[in-house]
Amino acid sequence: MERAGTPTRMPPPSPLRGRELLHRLCQIAPLPLEGKGRERRWAALATCLLLTLASPALASPFSDFLKALEPTALAAGITAATYESATAGLEPDPNIPNLVTTQPEFDTPIWDYVDLRASDSRTTHGRAAMAANKPAFDTVAKRYGVDPAILGAIWGIETNYGSVLGNTKLIRPIIPSLATLVFEKRSRYALDIQDFIAALLLVQRGPLDAQSLVGSWAGAIGHLQVNPLSVVKYGRDGDGDGKIDLDHSLPDALATSANFLLGLGYRPGIDWGYEVTLPTGFDYLLADRENPRPVKFFADRGVTRANGLPFPDASVPVFLYVPAGKTGPKFLMTPNYTVLKGYNTSDSYALAVAHLADRLKGSGDFVSPWPRDTKFPNLAQRHAIQDALIKLGLLKGTSDGRLGPVTQRAYARYQAAHGEVADGFLTLAAYQELMAATQ
Repeated sequence: MERAGTPTRMPPPSPLRGRELLHRLCQIAPLPLEGKGRERRWAALATCLLLTLASPALASPFSDFLKALEPTALAAGITAATYESATAGLEPDPNIPNLVTTQPEFDTPIWDYVDLRASDSRTTHGRAAMAANKPAFDTVAKRYGVDPAILGAIWGIETNYGSVLGNTKLIRPIIPSLATLVFEKRSRYALDIQDFIAALLLVQRGPLDAQSLVGSWAGAIGHLQVNPLSVVKYGRDGDGDGKIDLDHSLPDALATSANFLLGLGYRPGIDWGYEVTLPTGFDYLLADRENPRPVKFFADRGVTRANGLPFPDASVPVFLYVPAGKTGPKFLMTPNYTVLKGYNTSDSYALAVAHLADRLKGSGDFVSPWPRDTKFPNLAQRHAIQDALIKLGLLKGTSDGRLGPVTQRAYARYQAAHGEVADGFLTLAAYQELMAATQ
Protein backbone atom coordinates (compact mmCIF):
# COMPACT_ATOMS: atom_id res chain seq x y z
CA MET A 1 0.00 0.00 0.00
CA GLU A 2 1.28 3.48 -0.93
CA ARG A 3 1.61 6.18 1.71
CA ALA A 4 -0.24 9.51 1.16
CA GLY A 5 1.95 12.07 -0.55
CA THR A 6 4.30 9.50 -2.10
CA PRO A 7 2.61 8.48 -5.35
CA THR A 8 5.80 7.63 -7.20
CA ARG A 9 6.40 3.90 -7.73
CA MET A 10 9.88 2.43 -8.06
CA PRO A 11 10.49 0.80 -11.44
CA PRO A 12 10.62 -3.04 -11.36
CA PRO A 13 14.06 -4.64 -11.44
CA SER A 14 15.35 -5.81 -14.77
CA PRO A 15 15.05 -9.55 -15.42
CA LEU A 16 18.79 -10.02 -15.02
CA ARG A 17 18.98 -8.08 -11.74
CA GLY A 18 15.93 -9.97 -10.34
CA ARG A 19 17.42 -13.35 -11.16
CA GLU A 20 20.80 -12.46 -9.75
CA LEU A 21 19.29 -11.20 -6.50
CA LEU A 22 17.15 -14.29 -5.96
CA HIS A 23 20.02 -16.57 -6.88
CA ARG A 24 22.23 -14.91 -4.28
CA LEU A 25 19.52 -15.00 -1.62
CA CYS A 26 19.10 -18.72 -2.16
CA GLN A 27 22.83 -19.41 -2.02
CA ILE A 28 23.79 -17.34 1.03
CA ALA A 29 24.00 -20.50 3.19
CA PRO A 30 24.24 -23.97 1.65
CA LEU A 31 21.39 -26.04 3.07
CA PRO A 32 22.17 -29.78 3.40
CA LEU A 33 19.53 -32.51 3.26
CA GLU A 34 20.52 -33.84 6.68
CA GLY A 35 21.88 -32.60 9.99
CA LYS A 36 20.98 -30.23 12.80
CA GLY A 37 18.28 -27.71 11.92
CA ARG A 38 17.33 -29.65 8.79
CA GLU A 39 13.61 -28.77 9.15
CA ARG A 40 14.33 -25.04 9.42
CA ARG A 41 16.67 -25.23 6.45
CA TRP A 42 14.06 -26.99 4.36
CA ALA A 43 11.54 -24.29 5.29
CA ALA A 44 14.04 -21.68 4.11
CA LEU A 45 14.51 -23.55 0.85
CA ALA A 46 10.76 -23.67 0.28
CA THR A 47 10.47 -19.93 0.98
CA CYS A 48 13.33 -19.26 -1.41
CA LEU A 49 11.61 -21.26 -4.12
CA LEU A 50 8.31 -19.50 -3.60
CA LEU A 51 10.04 -16.12 -3.95
CA THR A 52 11.78 -17.29 -7.09
CA LEU A 53 8.64 -18.62 -8.71
CA ALA A 54 6.82 -15.39 -7.87
CA SER A 55 9.39 -13.30 -9.77
CA PRO A 56 7.72 -11.51 -12.70
CA ALA A 57 10.85 -12.18 -14.73
CA LEU A 58 10.13 -15.91 -14.73
CA ALA A 59 6.95 -17.01 -16.45
CA SER A 60 4.91 -20.15 -15.85
CA PRO A 61 5.98 -22.51 -18.68
CA PHE A 62 7.67 -25.66 -17.49
CA SER A 63 11.14 -24.81 -18.80
CA ASP A 64 11.10 -21.45 -17.00
CA PHE A 65 9.84 -23.20 -13.88
CA LEU A 66 12.81 -25.59 -13.98
CA LYS A 67 15.18 -22.67 -14.39
CA ALA A 68 13.58 -20.95 -11.39
CA LEU A 69 13.98 -24.11 -9.32
CA GLU A 70 17.70 -24.46 -10.06
CA PRO A 71 19.00 -22.06 -7.35
CA THR A 72 17.11 -24.02 -4.69
CA ALA A 73 18.65 -27.28 -5.90
CA LEU A 74 22.15 -25.78 -6.02
CA ALA A 75 21.72 -24.42 -2.49
CA ALA A 76 20.89 -27.96 -1.34
CA GLY A 77 24.14 -29.35 -2.72
CA ILE A 78 23.16 -30.38 -6.25
CA THR A 79 25.85 -29.51 -8.78
CA ALA A 80 24.99 -27.44 -11.82
CA ALA A 81 26.12 -30.32 -14.04
CA THR A 82 23.79 -32.79 -12.29
CA TYR A 83 20.85 -30.41 -12.48
CA GLU A 84 21.41 -29.62 -16.13
CA SER A 85 21.81 -33.23 -17.24
CA ALA A 86 18.84 -34.47 -15.16
CA THR A 87 16.42 -31.77 -16.33
CA ALA A 88 17.51 -31.26 -19.93
CA GLY A 89 14.51 -31.57 -22.23
CA LEU A 90 12.04 -32.41 -19.44
CA GLU A 91 8.35 -31.96 -20.16
CA PRO A 92 5.54 -32.15 -17.58
CA ASP A 93 3.83 -35.53 -17.26
CA PRO A 94 0.21 -34.93 -18.40
CA ASN A 95 -1.03 -37.90 -16.34
CA ILE A 96 0.07 -36.51 -12.97
CA PRO A 97 -2.85 -34.12 -12.22
CA ASN A 98 -5.41 -36.89 -12.60
CA LEU A 99 -3.36 -39.36 -10.57
CA VAL A 100 -3.10 -36.87 -7.70
CA THR A 101 -6.90 -36.58 -7.44
CA THR A 102 -7.77 -40.29 -7.81
CA GLN A 103 -5.78 -41.98 -5.05
CA PRO A 104 -7.76 -45.10 -3.96
CA GLU A 105 -6.76 -44.71 -0.29
CA PHE A 106 -9.10 -41.72 -0.07
CA ASP A 107 -11.92 -42.64 -2.48
CA THR A 108 -12.59 -46.34 -1.81
CA PRO A 109 -14.59 -47.81 1.11
CA ILE A 110 -12.08 -49.14 3.59
CA TRP A 111 -13.31 -52.74 3.31
CA ASP A 112 -12.96 -52.77 -0.49
CA TYR A 113 -9.46 -51.32 -0.18
CA VAL A 114 -8.40 -53.87 2.47
CA ASP A 115 -10.08 -56.82 0.71
CA LEU A 116 -8.20 -56.16 -2.52
CA ARG A 117 -4.80 -55.69 -0.90
CA ALA A 118 -5.04 -58.52 1.64
CA SER A 119 -6.77 -61.01 -0.65
CA ASP A 120 -6.37 -64.79 -0.56
CA SER A 121 -4.24 -64.74 -3.70
CA ARG A 122 -1.95 -61.99 -2.42
CA THR A 123 -1.57 -63.86 0.88
CA THR A 124 -0.67 -67.12 -0.87
CA HIS A 125 1.73 -65.35 -3.22
CA GLY A 126 3.28 -63.49 -0.30
CA ARG A 127 3.97 -66.58 1.76
CA ALA A 128 5.73 -68.15 -1.21
CA ALA A 129 7.72 -64.99 -1.97
CA MET A 130 8.84 -64.62 1.64
CA ALA A 131 9.84 -68.29 1.82
CA ALA A 132 11.88 -67.92 -1.37
CA ASN A 133 13.72 -64.95 0.18
CA LYS A 134 13.88 -66.24 3.75
CA PRO A 135 17.59 -65.42 4.32
CA ALA A 136 17.00 -61.76 3.44
CA PHE A 137 13.98 -61.51 5.75
CA ASP A 138 15.77 -63.33 8.58
CA THR A 139 18.78 -61.03 8.30
CA VAL A 140 16.76 -57.82 8.38
CA ALA A 141 14.60 -59.07 11.26
CA LYS A 142 17.69 -59.90 13.31
CA ARG A 143 19.47 -56.63 12.48
CA TYR A 144 16.55 -54.20 12.89
CA GLY A 145 13.93 -56.02 14.97
CA VAL A 146 11.09 -55.18 12.58
CA ASP A 147 8.43 -57.85 12.12
CA PRO A 148 9.29 -59.49 8.77
CA ALA A 149 5.58 -59.98 8.05
CA ILE A 150 5.08 -56.19 8.18
CA LEU A 151 7.87 -55.78 5.62
CA GLY A 152 6.39 -58.60 3.55
CA ALA A 153 2.98 -56.93 3.62
CA ILE A 154 4.39 -53.57 2.52
CA TRP A 155 6.26 -55.38 -0.27
CA GLY A 156 3.05 -57.10 -1.37
CA ILE A 157 0.87 -54.00 -1.32
CA GLU A 158 3.40 -51.66 -2.90
CA THR A 159 4.72 -53.78 -5.79
CA ASN A 160 2.95 -57.16 -5.56
CA TYR A 161 6.20 -58.71 -4.29
CA GLY A 162 8.28 -56.97 -6.94
CA SER A 163 6.25 -58.22 -9.88
CA VAL A 164 5.32 -54.73 -11.13
CA LEU A 165 8.85 -53.33 -11.15
CA GLY A 166 9.27 -54.21 -14.81
CA ASN A 167 5.98 -52.57 -15.85
CA THR A 168 6.99 -49.35 -17.59
CA LYS A 169 3.42 -48.02 -17.39
CA LEU A 170 3.68 -48.02 -13.60
CA ILE A 171 7.42 -47.75 -12.98
CA ARG A 172 9.28 -45.02 -14.83
CA PRO A 173 11.97 -42.36 -14.30
CA ILE A 174 10.97 -40.31 -11.27
CA ILE A 175 12.75 -37.03 -12.05
CA PRO A 176 10.05 -35.96 -14.58
CA SER A 177 7.25 -37.11 -12.26
CA LEU A 178 8.58 -35.23 -9.24
CA ALA A 179 9.29 -32.11 -11.29
CA THR A 180 5.68 -32.19 -12.49
CA LEU A 181 4.38 -32.61 -8.95
CA VAL A 182 6.32 -29.56 -7.80
CA PHE A 183 5.09 -27.64 -10.86
CA GLU A 184 1.48 -28.59 -10.02
CA LYS A 185 1.80 -27.33 -6.40
CA ARG A 186 -0.42 -29.97 -4.82
CA SER A 187 -1.21 -30.00 -1.09
CA ARG A 188 2.18 -31.50 -0.12
CA TYR A 189 4.12 -28.94 -2.12
CA ALA A 190 7.03 -28.49 0.33
CA LEU A 191 7.52 -32.27 0.60
CA ASP A 192 7.47 -32.61 -3.20
CA ILE A 193 10.27 -30.03 -3.42
CA GLN A 194 12.29 -32.04 -0.91
CA ASP A 195 11.71 -35.30 -2.76
CA PHE A 196 12.66 -33.77 -6.10
CA ILE A 197 15.94 -32.44 -4.73
CA ALA A 198 16.59 -35.72 -2.89
CA ALA A 199 16.10 -37.61 -6.16
CA LEU A 200 18.66 -35.34 -7.81
CA LEU A 201 21.05 -36.09 -4.95
CA LEU A 202 20.57 -39.84 -5.47
CA VAL A 203 21.40 -39.38 -9.15
CA GLN A 204 24.46 -37.35 -8.19
CA ARG A 205 25.64 -40.05 -5.77
CA GLY A 206 24.95 -42.96 -8.12
CA PRO A 207 24.97 -45.77 -9.05
CA LEU A 208 21.71 -44.87 -10.85
CA ASP A 209 21.41 -42.02 -13.33
CA ALA A 210 18.31 -39.95 -14.11
CA GLN A 211 16.97 -42.58 -16.50
CA SER A 212 17.60 -45.63 -14.34
CA LEU A 213 16.31 -44.03 -11.10
CA VAL A 214 12.75 -45.25 -11.54
CA GLY A 215 9.67 -45.53 -9.37
CA SER A 216 5.98 -44.68 -9.12
CA TRP A 217 4.27 -41.56 -10.45
CA ALA A 218 4.70 -40.07 -6.96
CA GLY A 219 8.43 -40.81 -6.91
CA ALA A 220 8.49 -43.84 -4.60
CA ILE A 221 11.44 -46.15 -5.30
CA GLY A 222 12.01 -49.88 -5.31
CA HIS A 223 10.42 -53.08 -3.99
CA LEU A 224 8.87 -51.39 -0.95
CA GLN A 225 8.40 -47.95 -2.55
CA VAL A 226 10.32 -45.48 -0.40
CA ASN A 227 10.26 -41.78 -1.25
CA PRO A 228 13.60 -40.20 -2.27
CA LEU A 229 14.07 -38.05 0.84
CA SER A 230 13.68 -41.15 3.04
CA VAL A 231 16.13 -43.08 0.85
CA VAL A 232 18.66 -40.30 1.41
CA LYS A 233 18.11 -40.43 5.17
CA TYR A 234 17.44 -44.11 5.83
CA GLY A 235 18.87 -45.96 2.83
CA ARG A 236 20.91 -49.04 3.73
CA ASP A 237 23.07 -51.50 1.81
CA GLY A 238 21.40 -54.78 2.70
CA ASP A 239 23.39 -57.11 0.46
CA GLY A 240 26.85 -55.74 1.21
CA ASP A 241 27.80 -54.80 -2.35
CA GLY A 242 28.62 -51.20 -1.40
CA LYS A 243 25.60 -49.73 -3.22
CA ILE A 244 22.02 -48.88 -2.33
CA ASP A 245 19.71 -49.99 -5.12
CA LEU A 246 16.15 -50.50 -3.93
CA ASP A 247 14.92 -51.47 -7.37
CA HIS A 248 17.29 -54.35 -8.13
CA SER A 249 18.17 -55.53 -4.61
CA LEU A 250 15.45 -56.84 -2.31
CA PRO A 251 17.90 -56.97 0.66
CA ASP A 252 18.65 -53.26 0.14
CA ALA A 253 14.92 -52.49 -0.04
CA LEU A 254 14.09 -54.50 3.10
CA ALA A 255 16.95 -52.99 5.11
CA THR A 256 16.03 -49.47 4.02
CA SER A 257 12.34 -49.86 4.88
CA ALA A 258 13.15 -51.50 8.23
CA ASN A 259 15.48 -48.62 9.08
CA PHE A 260 12.83 -46.15 7.89
CA LEU A 261 10.20 -47.73 10.15
CA LEU A 262 12.58 -47.53 13.11
CA GLY A 263 13.15 -43.87 12.30
CA LEU A 264 9.40 -43.33 12.39
CA GLY A 265 9.28 -44.81 15.90
CA TYR A 266 8.64 -48.53 15.33
CA ARG A 267 8.87 -50.52 18.55
CA PRO A 268 10.17 -54.10 18.10
CA GLY A 269 8.14 -56.79 19.80
CA ILE A 270 4.84 -54.89 19.81
CA ASP A 271 1.93 -55.81 17.54
CA TRP A 272 0.23 -53.21 15.34
CA GLY A 273 -3.02 -53.54 17.30
CA TYR A 274 -5.97 -55.76 18.18
CA GLU A 275 -9.48 -56.22 16.85
CA VAL A 276 -11.79 -55.72 19.83
CA THR A 277 -15.38 -56.00 21.00
CA LEU A 278 -16.98 -53.11 22.87
CA PRO A 279 -19.58 -53.56 25.64
CA THR A 280 -23.12 -52.21 25.37
CA GLY A 281 -23.27 -48.55 26.28
CA PHE A 282 -19.59 -47.91 25.64
CA ASP A 283 -18.61 -44.25 25.26
CA TYR A 284 -17.40 -43.93 21.67
CA LEU A 285 -15.93 -40.51 22.39
CA LEU A 286 -13.06 -42.47 23.96
CA ALA A 287 -12.03 -43.20 20.37
CA ASP A 288 -9.48 -40.39 20.52
CA ARG A 289 -6.20 -40.99 18.74
CA GLU A 290 -4.77 -37.74 20.08
CA ASN A 291 -4.80 -39.12 23.64
CA PRO A 292 -3.56 -42.75 23.72
CA ARG A 293 -4.25 -44.70 26.90
CA PRO A 294 -2.86 -48.01 28.22
CA VAL A 295 -4.61 -51.18 27.11
CA LYS A 296 -5.66 -51.61 30.76
CA PHE A 297 -7.77 -48.44 30.55
CA PHE A 298 -9.98 -50.05 27.91
CA ALA A 299 -9.89 -53.53 29.44
CA ASP A 300 -11.19 -52.07 32.70
CA ARG A 301 -14.16 -50.70 30.73
CA GLY A 302 -15.11 -54.06 29.30
CA VAL A 303 -13.18 -54.00 26.02
CA THR A 304 -12.00 -57.48 24.99
CA ARG A 305 -10.15 -58.95 22.04
CA ALA A 306 -12.51 -60.15 19.32
CA ASN A 307 -10.70 -63.50 19.04
CA GLY A 308 -11.08 -64.20 22.75
CA LEU A 309 -7.35 -64.15 23.50
CA PRO A 310 -5.93 -62.01 26.33
CA PHE A 311 -4.08 -58.78 25.63
CA PRO A 312 -0.33 -59.59 25.74
CA ASP A 313 0.69 -56.36 27.50
CA ALA A 314 -1.80 -54.17 29.33
CA SER A 315 0.67 -51.30 29.62
CA VAL A 316 1.06 -50.59 25.90
CA PRO A 317 -0.49 -47.23 24.90
CA VAL A 318 -3.31 -47.58 22.37
CA PHE A 319 -6.14 -45.61 20.84
CA LEU A 320 -9.56 -46.88 19.82
CA TYR A 321 -10.18 -46.84 16.07
CA VAL A 322 -13.73 -47.31 14.71
CA PRO A 323 -13.38 -47.09 10.92
CA ALA A 324 -16.87 -48.33 9.98
CA GLY A 325 -19.16 -47.28 12.77
CA LYS A 326 -20.76 -49.16 15.61
CA THR A 327 -21.61 -52.23 13.50
CA GLY A 328 -18.19 -52.74 11.87
CA PRO A 329 -14.81 -54.00 13.15
CA LYS A 330 -13.18 -51.98 15.92
CA PHE A 331 -9.52 -51.86 16.92
CA LEU A 332 -7.13 -50.81 19.66
CA MET A 333 -4.12 -49.43 17.79
CA THR A 334 -0.57 -49.39 19.17
CA PRO A 335 2.19 -46.92 18.29
CA ASN A 336 3.31 -49.31 15.53
CA TYR A 337 0.05 -48.68 13.67
CA THR A 338 0.83 -44.96 13.80
CA VAL A 339 4.24 -45.78 12.32
CA LEU A 340 2.54 -47.48 9.37
CA LYS A 341 0.66 -44.23 8.79
CA GLY A 342 4.04 -42.54 8.64
CA TYR A 343 4.83 -44.80 5.67
CA ASN A 344 1.54 -43.75 4.04
CA THR A 345 -0.84 -41.34 5.78
CA SER A 346 -4.00 -43.25 4.82
CA ASP A 347 -5.77 -45.33 7.49
CA SER A 348 -6.98 -47.65 4.72
CA TYR A 349 -3.38 -48.29 3.70
CA ALA A 350 -2.12 -48.82 7.25
CA LEU A 351 -4.93 -51.24 8.10
CA ALA A 352 -4.36 -53.15 4.86
CA VAL A 353 -0.66 -53.59 5.70
CA ALA A 354 -1.51 -54.68 9.24
CA HIS A 355 -4.16 -57.17 8.11
CA LEU A 356 -2.03 -58.63 5.32
CA ALA A 357 0.86 -59.05 7.79
CA ASP A 358 -1.43 -61.08 10.06
CA ARG A 359 -2.63 -63.17 7.14
CA LEU A 360 0.95 -63.86 6.05
CA LYS A 361 1.48 -65.25 9.57
CA GLY A 362 -1.58 -67.51 9.29
CA SER A 363 -4.49 -65.46 10.66
CA GLY A 364 -7.87 -65.30 8.97
CA ASP A 365 -10.28 -62.45 8.29
CA PHE A 366 -11.54 -59.95 10.84
CA VAL A 367 -14.07 -61.36 13.30
CA SER A 368 -16.70 -58.63 12.86
CA PRO A 369 -18.15 -58.11 9.35
CA TRP A 370 -17.98 -54.82 7.49
CA PRO A 371 -21.25 -52.89 6.88
CA ARG A 372 -20.95 -53.39 3.13
CA ASP A 373 -24.39 -52.00 2.25
CA THR A 374 -23.44 -48.52 3.51
CA LYS A 375 -24.05 -45.61 1.14
CA PHE A 376 -21.44 -42.83 1.14
CA PRO A 377 -21.54 -39.14 0.16
CA ASN A 378 -19.99 -37.96 -3.08
CA LEU A 379 -17.24 -35.33 -3.23
CA ALA A 380 -19.61 -32.36 -3.22
CA GLN A 381 -21.49 -33.85 -0.29
CA ARG A 382 -18.26 -34.49 1.59
CA HIS A 383 -17.40 -30.81 1.22
CA ALA A 384 -20.90 -29.96 2.44
CA ILE A 385 -20.45 -32.17 5.52
CA GLN A 386 -17.30 -30.29 6.47
CA ASP A 387 -18.91 -26.92 5.75
CA ALA A 388 -21.83 -27.87 8.03
CA LEU A 389 -19.54 -28.95 10.85
CA ILE A 390 -17.61 -25.69 10.48
CA LYS A 391 -20.89 -23.75 10.60
CA LEU A 392 -21.86 -25.63 13.76
CA GLY A 393 -18.56 -24.71 15.38
CA LEU A 394 -17.37 -28.32 15.57
CA LEU A 395 -14.64 -28.14 12.93
CA LYS A 396 -12.02 -25.50 12.18
CA GLY A 397 -10.41 -24.59 8.86
CA THR A 398 -11.79 -25.00 5.35
CA SER A 399 -13.32 -28.02 3.65
CA ASP A 400 -11.14 -30.25 1.48
CA GLY A 401 -13.56 -33.13 0.91
CA ARG A 402 -11.38 -35.68 2.71
CA LEU A 403 -13.27 -37.09 5.67
CA GLY A 404 -10.36 -38.09 7.88
CA PRO A 405 -10.00 -38.49 11.65
CA VAL A 406 -10.44 -34.78 12.43
CA THR A 407 -13.76 -34.55 10.55
CA GLN A 408 -14.91 -37.87 12.01
CA ARG A 409 -14.13 -36.63 15.51
CA ALA A 410 -16.13 -33.44 14.87
CA TYR A 411 -19.14 -35.45 13.70
CA ALA A 412 -18.83 -37.74 16.75
CA ARG A 413 -19.17 -34.67 18.96
CA TYR A 414 -22.29 -33.70 17.03
CA GLN A 415 -23.72 -37.22 17.52
CA ALA A 416 -22.98 -37.18 21.25
CA ALA A 417 -24.70 -33.81 21.65
CA HIS A 418 -27.82 -35.24 19.99
CA GLY A 419 -28.01 -38.46 21.99
CA GLU A 420 -26.67 -40.72 19.25
CA VAL A 421 -23.92 -43.34 19.37
CA ALA A 422 -20.87 -41.15 18.72
CA ASP A 423 -19.07 -43.46 16.30
CA GLY A 424 -18.17 -40.64 13.86
CA PHE A 425 -19.15 -42.75 10.83
CA LEU A 426 -19.66 -40.32 7.96
CA THR A 427 -22.23 -41.88 5.64
CA LEU A 428 -24.82 -40.50 3.23
CA ALA A 429 -27.27 -40.51 6.16
CA ALA A 430 -24.82 -38.35 8.13
CA TYR A 431 -24.76 -35.87 5.23
CA GLN A 432 -28.55 -35.70 5.17
CA GLU A 433 -28.69 -35.23 8.93
CA LEU A 434 -26.16 -32.37 8.89
CA MET A 435 -27.90 -30.66 5.98
CA ALA A 436 -31.17 -30.70 7.91
CA ALA A 437 -29.43 -29.30 10.97
CA THR A 438 -27.85 -26.35 9.15
CA GLN A 439 -30.54 -25.27 6.71
